[in-house]
Amino acid sequence: MTDAGVTDRAGPLRRARAEAEADIRELTAAMESLRRTRESSSDDDEHDPEGPTLSSEWSRIRGLLTAAESRLGDADAAWARVENGSYGTCLRCGSAIPPGRLEVRPTAAFCVACASVH
Repeated sequence: MTDAGVTDRAGPLRRARAEAEADIRELTAAMESLRRTRESSSDDDEHDPEGPTLSSEWSRIRGLLTAAESRLGDADAAWARVENGSYGTCLRCGSAIPPGRLEVRPTAAFCVACASVH
């Protein structure tokens, strides 16, 4: 990919990374708040008719946090490809990743064909 192409992709990559970092901060704070609630409560949350249990909320937040951490890792890997000059090239077959795919998913490491079998 040309230097101009990399420059064009810098904004979406920065946004993807910033969004993942913001989600991680927010979800980490939510988990800490839930942790404090769980420690201060002796109630059996599995029988709370008022809404989701603390355990189910913990699992939900943990899943979202894991996904955000994965998105951050994908963004960091994409930046590494920018730096080593391989951004926009499929890691599996070596073909160019279509610009439309990179526009929609700036962290994409595979072309559409390879992503469907990966």
